[in-house]
Amino acid sequence: MRGRNDGGHSKRPVVLFCVMVVCLCLLFLYFSGSNGQAGSAALEYGTKFSRSLGWGSDGDGDDGSDESIFGTGDANDVKLKSFPVCDDRHSELIPCLDRNLIYQMRLKLDLNLMEHYERHCPPPERRFNCLIPPPHGYKVPIKWPKSRDIVWKANIPHTHLAKEKSDQNWMIDAGEKIKFPGGGTHFHHGADKYISSIANMLNFKDNIINNEGMLRTVLDVGCGVASFGGYLLSSNVIAMSLAPNDVHQNQIQFALERGIPAYLGVLGTKRLPYPSRSFELAHCSRCRIDWLQRDGILMLELDRLLRPGGYFAYSSPEAYAQDEEDRRIWKEMSSLAERMCWKIAEKKNQTVIWVKPLNNDCYRSRPRGTNPPLCKSGDDPDSVWGVTMEACITPYPEQMHRDGGSGLAPWPARLTTPPPRLADLYVTADAFEKDTVS
Repeated sequence: MRGRNDGGHSKRPVVLFCVMVVCLCLLFLYFSGSNGQAGSAALEYGTKFSRSLGWGSDGDGDDGSDESIFGTGDANDVKLKSFPVCDDRHSELIPCLDRNLIYQMRLKLDLNLMEHYERHCPPPERRFNCLIPPPHGYKVPIKWPKSRDIVWKANIPHTHLAKEKSDQNWMIDAGEKIKFPGGGTHFHHGADKYISSIANMLNFKDNIINNEGMLRTVLDVGCGVASFGGYLLSSNVIAMSLAPNDVHQNQIQFALERGIPAYLGVLGTKRLPYPSRSFELAHCSRCRIDWLQRDGILMLELDRLLRPGGYFAYSSPEAYAQDEEDRRIWKEMSSLAERMCWKIAEKKNQTVIWVKPLNNDCYRSRPRGTNPPLCKSGDDPDSVWGVTMEACITPYPEQMHRDGGSGLAPWPARLTTPPPRLADLYVTADAFEKDTVS
């Protein structure tokens, strides 16, 4: 009897342990999407899809659902587990930029401020804990530099832009491939000629946009399929191309497939995810942005991002059209730019280029009460993630003001030359140089 009782007691911990494991598994399934019908449906379908491809399984039919993706936890038995593949209908899902989710959750967003194009991530119960599959027929992407001009249609099976923008040479449907002639809404005859014209307006040597290495970084706002940024690369200039997930929702997909740096984003209510003084040139070609809204807050965001002496190249009807509304907009934009201490470097045909001051002298000489004001001393212009824009001018640090510029070396020497900005980060030139040693 004693032996039997002892045996019963010894089994109880085992039973309790098994119950705990089952409960934990049920909780995991609950919080990994079982509450959201869309998430669970995608997961179920994707699991079947992954098994048909031989993914997400150990090969013996055991999917290891009661284990961590890192195995049992035993240091001697580390075994990676595979995530299932989502429903292939979600091959183009962008979780935090999903417009369907915004509508379903009835988020109260101001469409005039473009909030619906900003990041809004799903709550835990609506997240897809699975891998996004490629589209059917996906092929290994064409390598750069050929990819600038041609990509596989199967990788981005959308041709509506080829039809919608056929008169502007954005892209051409060419059977199994999609070709990019280099055109844009403003530069039908090619981005290369347009880029040379900008360099010519700025009197750069030989009409080369990199200005002998002094112009290296560019922000292209409302980039379309990013041909402007793509053609800058041959001049040793790197652009970040920006566009929202709007009616042209595949434009950034095309840019990335072509091998051009780009991301989905918008000038809305939040700062763009770059520290102050990141770019030498900002560009907007028919980007359809209301630069005058909210006391010029969007132009002030570009001002935050431009380096001392940086340029804003603006190609739009307001810069040249003669109808009453365009003249009104141009007059108000010119007034705003002047109060921001920007000066017109050149205005020709359909393009105007403003240049930002090299130091704080103009800011300090403005009459008291001039708008937009200078940002408060406590404002951190380099704090960007989820930070709301402010309608104020970001002055230069005192050392940069005294230097009268960014002090950056021309490219490619800039890559290994300690920048003056290191002092703001409390990093010494010696530490920077050691970090460049391979």
